[in-house]
Amino acid sequence: MFNFIPSIDRYIFRLVIVPMLGVFALAASLLTLDKMLRLFDFVAVEGGPVGVVFKMLATLIPEYASLAIPLGLLLGILFAFRKLATSSELDVMRAVGQSYGRLLRVPYIITFVLMAVNIALVFYIQPISRYTYEQLEYELRSGALGASIKVGEFTSLADRMALRIEESEDDGRQLKGIFARVANEKGQVLSISAREGSFLATTDSPDTIILRLLDGTIVQDTGSQTPRVLTFTRHDLPIDLPQMEEFRTRGDAEREYILPELLSVGWSQEEPEIKRAASQASFNFRMVEVVMMLLMPLLAVALAIPPKRSTSALGVFVSIVMVVSYHKVNEYGEDVAALGRIDPFFALWVPFAVFAALIGWMYYRVAFVPGGQAIGALESAFAKIAKWIGRLFGRRRRNARDGQLAPAE
Repeated sequence: MFNFIPSIDRYIFRLVIVPMLGVFALAASLLTLDKMLRLFDFVAVEGGPVGVVFKMLATLIPEYASLAIPLGLLLGILFAFRKLATSSELDVMRAVGQSYGRLLRVPYIITFVLMAVNIALVFYIQPISRYTYEQLEYELRSGALGASIKVGEFTSLADRMALRIEESEDDGRQLKGIFARVANEKGQVLSISAREGSFLATTDSPDTIILRLLDGTIVQDTGSQTPRVLTFTRHDLPIDLPQMEEFRTRGDAEREYILPELLSVGWSQEEPEIKRAASQASFNFRMVEVVMMLLMPLLAVALAIPPKRSTSALGVFVSIVMVVSYHKVNEYGEDVAALGRIDPFFALWVPFAVFAALIGWMYYRVAFVPGGQAIGALESAFAKIAKWIGRLFGRRRRNARDGQLAPAE
């Protein structure tokens, strides 16, 4: 089926795609796990159902994907060319006339595909998902997700009921050890205890739910010396839901705007200057994060090829540091531009021009200068430090061995 594709392109595609997908999965997993722990703590404090954690994590996947895609693309290409270089396959390809531009054909096809995905993420999917995350967090704090009733604590409902639940199972659907103290319309106080119960929705009124209690006792304070005691096998207790304010509309922050909204707000003379600056800063930040991906194949090749007769992996470390540092510079530029202190175009595109010039020089050194190295000085220093550490630990091992073999006096 793919016989029309040259074998060298298929070979490079296999070398790139496997580590790239691995980095995608690893980066997304690390970011998700870090956030998952904090969300579990937050939901536990608010007393919400566990399932909301996974809903909130799902809304964060587009944001994490927009960070993982450039990094995965960079390391996927870097590991592929590093394997070619360390196995001398790259030397053979270069000897038969394959230029770096020709070898980068497949990586750039992958880059253009991932750029399209990233554009859809940062300009459309990510703003919507971020708003959904904020909405879920609001509902969790306000109690709309069932978080207003916390296990082991008394909770006031509708100013006339106090409710306490000992245990909650099945994500809050099954309740055990229930105690309620209710004041009815006549001013009488009912103390209700039940072995178990569950919440049921009503079709008549969306503002009322039913707490169905099983196997319990009702103690009614009638004002006399002897209260009235009733037992029941099933009792339905209506509960009026508290009135909650509706969540705000999307657009409270510029990161919640999709592309047409960013353009409309950022270049509208009717909007305040500070709002226009923030929208333009967000637009330029998203643009440089996408366009930056065009530089990733060049940076990967420049840092993938170690010196001759060396297997140094310093380039992998340097590539990660460069990309992460540039991303932080962009975030700082966006924040400063959003405050109106500097033009958004200069705050974000000047660092991009510097970053692109540095990568262009590094690629030129590797591709067009015979024996050239993009980080040759760093490689030499790294090799000397590694040798010094090796000699230091070797000397300590020999001293320890000589001390163990020394004859006792």
